[in-house]
Amino acid sequence: MSKDTTQQIVQALPYAKRWAALSLLCMAQFIVIMDTSIIGVALPAIKTDLGYSQTGLQWIFNAYVIVFGGFLLLGGRLSDLFGSRKIFMWGFAILSGSSLLAGMAWSETALNTGRALQGLGSAFIAPAALTLVLTKFTDPKELSKALGFWGAAAAAGGSAGVFFGGAITQWLSWQWVFLINIPLGLVVLVLSPNLLLKGTTQKGKVDLLGAILATAAIMLTVYAIVSAEGLGWDSIQTLGLLGTAIALFIVFLIVQKNNREPLVPLSIFRVPNLSAGNLVMALMAGAWIPLWFFLNLYLQQVLNYSAFNSGLALLPMTFAIMILMMGVTGKLVAKFGFKAPLIAGFIALTASLVLFSNVPVDGSFIVNVLPASLLGAIGMSLAYIPGTIASMSGAKPQETGLASGLVNTSYQIGSALGLAIIVAIVAAKADVLKTQSVTDLKILNESFRTAFKSAAVVSGVAALVAIFAIKTFR
Repeated sequence: MSKDTTQQIVQALPYAKRWAALSLLCMAQFIVIMDTSIIGVALPAIKTDLGYSQTGLQWIFNAYVIVFGGFLLLGGRLSDLFGSRKIFMWGFAILSGSSLLAGMAWSETALNTGRALQGLGSAFIAPAALTLVLTKFTDPKELSKALGFWGAAAAAGGSAGVFFGGAITQWLSWQWVFLINIPLGLVVLVLSPNLLLKGTTQKGKVDLLGAILATAAIMLTVYAIVSAEGLGWDSIQTLGLLGTAIALFIVFLIVQKNNREPLVPLSIFRVPNLSAGNLVMALMAGAWIPLWFFLNLYLQQVLNYSAFNSGLALLPMTFAIMILMMGVTGKLVAKFGFKAPLIAGFIALTASLVLFSNVPVDGSFIVNVLPASLLGAIGMSLAYIPGTIASMSGAKPQETGLASGLVNTSYQIGSALGLAIIVAIVAAKADVLKTQSVTDLKILNESFRTAFKSAAVVSGVAALVAIFAIKTFR
């Protein structure tokens, strides 16, 4: 038997450690998404200790999400050039070090810097991890099952972060919502060389200027939306920031067009489903992130749940997502393709948000929270994996790192912009209610109802995009 024949047989065999590797990659995905949500319950304690203003608090969330979303494209490109495992491990090294900085933060600037560096580490981890998942499973049925575990880890990380944040803040201290990443990161770094393949490498250059332009444009856009709450949408600062962000984005496109090795080859947007799929993922995040964000606030500020009990209230939704994604979604995709489950998911998510938009001041968990949260879990379970598959369905093998970076970028940008816009809408609604004879509790409750209504509109638009713009290849 020739050497070439032997090599072909070896390459055709499935990777023996693929399921153990998947467990490690799902753990990584869980950590990355958890870091987006775990700080929510800890914000009051952080404000007291470090002297944050009420407005400044949101940058603990935004610093992570913006840098995460802004550098995901760079992470995808680095994964294609230098190998997925190497970039994956570099990402965890950065995440672990920056988590130590955030956990030991002595000032507002130190914590924001730590959070931004956490976002940079996660931007390297996420696209590399998704590429590693896709390349380790060659059988379509196994791949669907693997993506079910992968999606469950992501969705569970977002919801479980709220629960863990409450438990850690109540029983330990807010510092541990960051320090918890260090032992987890060390476990990943120790196991990665043995479980993960190196991945393919390519020759090329890194478009660092493109990454900086993209991140700056996103950051200015989010900052403009956030600051518009106090300054007004027609203020010189708001308009100036938005104008600068648009100018930076135009420069980014020009750089990409004229660069021989751009961060994002604009030709990739001709890939079937890529543009529509990424829009769907952005809208999905723009609906889902406000759902759990404002649901947590409703539980604590209207129903008077403690931080820990609020986290407990979200566990049924978390478990439902994990069970459905691991046991149901993959089978549905294998049987019906990705479009039908995607549409069904958005319909369920929209219905869930409509139910939440009617929560009363004297609501109960059994009647007003549990049914709607489980319906939302069904929607997210059906939509997340098909949306990811749709976004990458037309990409070539050598483009998977870039395509996965785009998917994650769209989701993170959608979460940052969606939450910022809905927060601004809620603040405007609250200002109107304050001029009327309405109690503070009713103002809070009506504000949250407005948030859920707005998120329902976003989810409904996503359903329409999925119906009319996503194509199937079956």
